Amino acid sequence: MAGKKKRSVRTVRVAHELPKVRKIAIEEAMKAHQTEDRPEWDRASDWGDIRFFRKRIKPGTIRTVQLPLLNTNLGDSWPVPVTVIHGARPGPCITLLGGMHGDELTGPSACTHLLSNAFTDEGRALDPKTMAGTLRIVPVVNLPGYRSKSRYFPDGRDLNRQFPGDPKGSTTRRVAAQVWQYLVEDSDGIIDLHSAAKGRSNMPQIRVDLTHASSYLLAKSFGVEIILDSKPPKGSLRRTANKMEIPVITYEGGGANFLGDQSVKVAVHGVMNALRSMRMVPGNPHRPRFRIMASGSTWLRAGEGGLLDMFVSAGSVMREGEVVATISDPATPGLSVDIVAPEDGLIIGAATNPFTAAGMPVGHFLPISKHFRLLKEQIDPNGKFIVNGSQEDPVWREEHEISEISLEGEWSGGGVDSEWIDSKVNSQEKEFEE
Repeated sequence: MAGKKKRSVRTVRVAHELPKVRKIAIEEAMKAHQTEDRPEWDRASDWGDIRFFRKRIKPGTIRTVQLPLLNTNLGDSWPVPVTVIHGARPGPCITLLGGMHGDELTGPSACTHLLSNAFTDEGRALDPKTMAGTLRIVPVVNLPGYRSKSRYFPDGRDLNRQFPGDPKGSTTRRVAAQVWQYLVEDSDGIIDLHSAAKGRSNMPQIRVDLTHASSYLLAKSFGVEIILDSKPPKGSLRRTANKMEIPVITYEGGGANFLGDQSVKVAVHGVMNALRSMRMVPGNPHRPRFRIMASGSTWLRAGEGGLLDMFVSAGSVMREGEVVATISDPATPGLSVDIVAPEDGLIIGAATNPFTAAGMPVGHFLPISKHFRLLKEQIDPNGKFIVNGSQEDPVWREEHEISEISLEGEWSGGGVDSEWIDSKVNSQEKEFEE
């Protein structure tokens, strides 16, 4: 925790392969960043009750408060449960969000696990009597979307494009304003849990703007290997909060309308890693053997149309020339086309929809030819990369023992998910995953 004495700037190593302009921007941001002197977090300082939506919460207690997404006297106000774990000792206020998109279930499941007795009972990791600071957990932000198995709110808008919102605007903008007021603007850090949109799946990964220093440090504390350096979309929670100097990271894992055990497990592990790194809960964070910080990727596309038979899934490690998928057409039996890996690398996102057309993306591919030896040491019998946190017994490592690899490139279309075009278009603007 921050004390009364000013702490020095933390040094972060950035591999030499990072694009020069991006490397300079990141290094300048880290040099300018200093851990805040927050005397209210000092363990000798006063620490008392807090209020959330007019409810009082005492130190060392847990309370669930119903936060209405809309201020209405008639109709459904969509109250969502917000569980506040108010630690017995001073510390930061961290907000954990799930279900920003109603059909993405990794976040709701991970949050539910963290709220179980296995974590919150006396003597457990999230026992408020031994915790420092305040943790707010919102399993489902988009309640109506969750009920209808939809990414969107009933007015057809994406909540994660409407921040900071408008209390007199559209339905979704009013909800964004309520979320912003009660869950965002007073947070010291936000972890936003997502899954891929319909028709694809993502391996566990973190999205962050590496030039936002405090977000960069939060991303590293999560403890996964794949960190994608990206500027968030206009109106997104991450972009808007970063402008207000609130650190935010986006976790992506799994896909829409289904649950993947690995994605949920890594999400839970990552959240606990971050809390340990901030000294909010006892214990030391579990760090990966290496981190790959990517500023670009390659897209594998269908050359023909027909039925897509994927031989691999998100998280698969590929050697150059290996078959990723085969396309065939029932109208022309006997003919098929293979899609192969252009070089050694990692499938970080894969299509799950068997119907495809020429030019459609099939796989989101991270070329890692120069550093393939790192991947080789972490592959399961099915050829998939073993993500830190997906195993039962994580290994302890010091920060200086971790290799940091930066991959040069650009995001096609300007964003990580720009090639995954959603089927729904709002206000003539393409909607993407995050």
